[in-house]
Amino acid sequence: MDETVISTKTKADILSGALPYIQRYYGKIVVVKYGGNAMLSEQLKNAVMHDIVMLSLIGVRIVLVHGGGPEINDMLSKIGKKPQFIGGLRYTDDETADIVLQVLAGKVNKGLVNKLHACGGRALGLCGIDGGMIKAKKKSGVDLGNVGEVESVDPAPILNALDNGYIPVIATVSSDKKGKIYNINADTAASRIASALGAENLVLMTDIRGLLMDKDDEDTLIREVNVSDVHNLERQGIISGGMIPKVQCCVEAVRRGVKQSIIIDGRIPHAILIDMLTSEGVGTLFK
Repeated sequence: MDETVISTKTKADILSGALPYIQRYYGKIVVVKYGGNAMLSEQLKNAVMHDIVMLSLIGVRIVLVHGGGPEINDMLSKIGKKPQFIGGLRYTDDETADIVLQVLAGKVNKGLVNKLHACGGRALGLCGIDGGMIKAKKKSGVDLGNVGEVESVDPAPILNALDNGYIPVIATVSSDKKGKIYNINADTAASRIASALGAENLVLMTDIRGLLMDKDDEDTLIREVNVSDVHNLERQGIISGGMIPKVQCCVEAVRRGVKQSIIIDGRIPHAILIDMLTSEGVGTLFK
């Protein structure tokens, strides 16, 4: 049997093997938080957009939530404004908040919509302000200026887009009841959006394999975690540093009704498809 026939049969076997997963997710809502290196590399960006369109075409109701820190920094640099950080966290004054709105809800958001269209999808760009989707309030604790936290989420604008056949692409900029603009952490916003939608999955794309037993050894990936075990893992120091807020977002989503949350490695091409449509998995599942 020649190599072409073998290759074709292999492809058919792969498609056939994906059927149970397609049936599982058909008609279900999956929220994907998109960021990290997968957002910076054109090759990875194209792979993610193709995956999103493919999932949409096989009946998965995909919602794409994004940040855009590097693009914000680029724009601040262009206008000669130095980013301010307090304890490693960005301080957002009124001028910076205006730039965040322009960059996230404008350049980044519409760029992703355009990419999805180029891949054959139908996408609709939104931000938290549109339709009063996300109501925010000033983040408690250290004063970071116009950095907010989610007060409530109205899923109606997102569901309206999904019901009309669009892939909602959401920039995590919002406002409070008085119209003050706030920048919201994209992981946190994605978690609350997934909860409000009663999503089947929340997928957080990161620049690491997932939760590791040894943070310096990617071969120590923990593939599944019960949310009731998270506190113990924190006490052991397995969940530490930058993983703490990401894991907290996953745990909160599950406790608010999302069936499962996944931290995946966005550096791996087609990581979303591998995780959703095969038995392999490329990250850490929380349920």
